[in-house]
Amino acid sequence: MRNNMTEQERRQRRRRRRIQIIIIYTAIALGLAWFFESQATTTIIFIRHADKAAEVGEDPGLSDAGRRRVAELTRQLVDADVVAGIDAIYATPLRRSQETVRTLSDVLDLPINTYDPGDTEAVLETILKQHKGKIILLVGHSNTIPELIANLGASKLVPPIAENEYDNIYIVSIPWFGKTKTIRLRYGEPYVEGPNGALTRS
Repeated sequence: MRNNMTEQERRQRRRRRRIQIIIIYTAIALGLAWFFESQATTTIIFIRHADKAAEVGEDPGLSDAGRRRVAELTRQLVDADVVAGIDAIYATPLRRSQETVRTLSDVLDLPINTYDPGDTEAVLETILKQHKGKIILLVGHSNTIPELIANLGASKLVPPIAENEYDNIYIVSIPWFGKTKTIRLRYGEPYVEGPNGALTRS
């Protein structure tokens, strides 16, 4: 009788071990899946607001050229990622910044998150904390875009943006492991440097 009970106990013990191993491997698999998902590459797309109107006042809206650029921006970014697309939009509270992404915001049904252009470190900290592994569009200004990119450790060689230069798109990829990379593209109506160093419409 004792031998029978001992054999039964051994079978129960082996069954418990198998269940424990399954639970452990399942927990490890879930943990690894969560880790790699949470540590995936974060992509931030930086643009300057579109062409502003030459109107009197401290907060001008967009010109006709700016509205055409907005249409092209929307066309370019509405399907930026074939799987999910842009996950969040950030823009300064100035009218020209808000108008630059309003159409895209409506099409993607995403709110425009407003940030303080004078505190570039705070908005980057928010993005990296709340949108890790996502694709983010951030609208800035000629004097803030180079600073924003440099603060990410991406590139300190972003050239100054001229007063009438609106066609840059900077794409910064921040992997969970490895070097942050920066790509510059152009979109919409191009600008070329004039004979005296000023930018003129080509």
